[in-house]
Amino acid sequence: MGNGIAHVFAMNGFEVSLVDISADALKKALLTIGKNLDRMVAKEKISAADKEKTLKNITTVTDLSTGVKGSQLVVEAATERTDLKLKIFSDLDKLCDPDTILASNTSSISITQIASVTQRKEKVIGMHFMNPVPVMKLVEVIRGYGTSDATNTKVLELSKKLGKIPVEVNDYPGFIANRILMPMINEAVYSLFEGVAGVNEIDTVMKLGMAHPMGPLELADFIGLDVCLSILKVMQDGFGNPKYAPCPLLVNMVTSGNLGRKSGEGFYNYKDPKQPVVAEYFKK
Repeated sequence: MGNGIAHVFAMNGFEVSLVDISADALKKALLTIGKNLDRMVAKEKISAADKEKTLKNITTVTDLSTGVKGSQLVVEAATERTDLKLKIFSDLDKLCDPDTILASNTSSISITQIASVTQRKEKVIGMHFMNPVPVMKLVEVIRGYGTSDATNTKVLELSKKLGKIPVEVNDYPGFIANRILMPMINEAVYSLFEGVAGVNEIDTVMKLGMAHPMGPLELADFIGLDVCLSILKVMQDGFGNPKYAPCPLLVNMVTSGNLGRKSGEGFYNYKDPKQPVVAEYFKK
């Protein structure tokens, strides 16, 4: 998500500092951005000169204080862990200029909670980009309890400058996108777990019957099963409603390290597509 967000800002003329504690991760991010830009050049969506301008707009940094110095906006895209995000925002609040807007790309964690560790609650907001960022048009703009009208307006306008369509939502667990999406994915996992149908059958029903471009289990693999599990837990804790409780199959798969595309195995086997889907071995 981080490299996709950097890609979109840089392509629209913004100077971007891409920050990560790992130099190798930054090198990989630049390679990914370059490949994605090459695809856009091949499809004649941008020129080769546009690609070079975009890459020149990105500077990679491993030191957070250096990376955020002088920034007007910081967009955090760390792992979906509350403790990590609170630590990052506490640090950002101390390192950034008083007028800097702090945004989180969180897909479910409370913006109000994140803002509580800062001294600038009015300048903390959610910018939930969709994956893949360069392709997907939607940005969920989430107002925390203390987010000011001025901050909200600036981020809505900025999202439009990025070529995105911002949708304003209020700060409740899962917001809108994941409050609707994750229960659907969880129900698909339960359908597999209970033996109602297989992986391919479940995904085919949703693709052909509901016109979804990707079935829910394939989408879960794409998102990351650990991320899906984290979001469901946030919603279960936030609402105290058992309907958001993650399926035991999903819990077992994450515990075993079967996280989807990024681990090579999830509901589908990405190491050897000819082999049976991995999830079949975790059923009752």
